[in-house]
Amino acid sequence: MPVKLEDRPIEQVREETVDKLIINYSHAIISAEAFERRLDDAMATDSHQQLVELVEDLPLEADASYDAKKERSFTPNYGAGEESQDDKLVSILGSSVREGQWVVPKKINVVDVLGSTKIDFTDAIFQHQNIEVNVANVLGSLEIFVPESVNVTIRMYDIVGSSENKAPSMAGRQAPQITITGYSVLGSVEVSVKQTMKEKFVAFANSMREALGMSKNS
Repeated sequence: MPVKLEDRPIEQVREETVDKLIINYSHAIISAEAFERRLDDAMATDSHQQLVELVEDLPLEADASYDAKKERSFTPNYGAGEESQDDKLVSILGSSVREGQWVVPKKINVVDVLGSTKIDFTDAIFQHQNIEVNVANVLGSLEIFVPESVNVTIRMYDIVGSSENKAPSMAGRQAPQITITGYSVLGSVEVSVKQTMKEKFVAFANSMREALGMSKNS
């Protein structure tokens, strides 16, 4: 006998609802407006029944092909490539940037004096599960962007400075763990998500439509 709907994990039911919304939107069963409206409702509610009702009129179900595409889009990029253990970013009256599909080393040392540094892990390729970012920040600003599929911990010493972690850090136990250590003197360190989960769902759904030869508004 199947498990009662109300006894199932709510996040599992939500994931199934979102998957069904995406697959039906990608095949032009529902409009972009209806897709985003229902997606907002699916991410806001904690009602099992409401989640089911949001997609009960939609005919298509997610299949193995969909699951494979979703896995590639939402799982952090792990790669082999040339392994690097350490990297150093130095910004003295200047700026340093790491972004795009760059290979993340095990440890990143950041020196920022009256400068600005940006580290973007959104599309980065991870080779290690545990990554340390060690910071020496004096009158500088450090911005770190992460995907929602990694966990972040800040262990900074702030001297008339600020360190703020705006990332949700709710990824699974096997996800990459980024630990930020060091000190900030009259400087700022901020961690945030560059693209929210809703934005990723919409971008993924639109990429599915394009793969099927349909535009966003078709």
